[in-house]
Amino acid sequence: MTVSTVAPGFSPHPLPLRACLLSGGSSQRMGQDKGLLPHPDAGSWLEYGLELLEELRTPLTLFTGHTSHLSTAVALAKRHGWLERLEPLREAPPHEGPLLALAKLMRHHPDQILLLCPVDMPWLDRGSLRTLLASTTTAIRDTTLPGAGAGIRIAHDGQRHQPLLGLYPSDARHRDALLAATASGERSLQRWIAAMGHQDVGLAPAAIANANTPAAAARLWQKPEWDPEEP
Repeated sequence: MTVSTVAPGFSPHPLPLRACLLSGGSSQRMGQDKGLLPHPDAGSWLEYGLELLEELRTPLTLFTGHTSHLSTAVALAKRHGWLERLEPLREAPPHEGPLLALAKLMRHHPDQILLLCPVDMPWLDRGSLRTLLASTTTAIRDTTLPGAGAGIRIAHDGQRHQPLLGLYPSDARHRDALLAATASGERSLQRWIAAMGHQDVGLAPAAIANANTPAAAARLWQKPEWDPEEP
């Protein structure tokens, strides 16, 4: 799949899409590995996220520091016949949050559009992914003009940004800016995207709810009223 960045007055600059599932967190507040928590529609949160992203039929990277996640992903891909699309990628230290993880992914996969997705959105659905990807039919403009969007698309639940679900071009401008920021000690994904410019993509709050504690996880299993199979 290719995301076209064609816009009036701008040169075509198609970039291939790559889905990237992040599951490298320590899960300290949860008290157990979030990726291996049971999911009612799949074996675990990790397997649910992998199966959902695999439906895009695009290259899929699992980026994690957990050996158990890598082996689970490989076994799942073998079982269902999509091992050739899976890249199980172990995150080398230091493990200092999602901004540094994104920088590593941009360096490893330059000149692509990285669909970033966290493992702890267990109600993320096909319709929300389609809405996020459809946002690229508007211009992804390679410009530094304020308000131009700068190519980054991030989920918004109506109250707050959810930047771990978003589209991040790894072209030279974004890649170089991110590597410079992390080299200078920046570790806040929110601050970096604010500096770079981005476009919000409104999605249903229930679909992009995440959880970092057992209480928050328990609330997620109060099944949303909307049907996750609907667009």
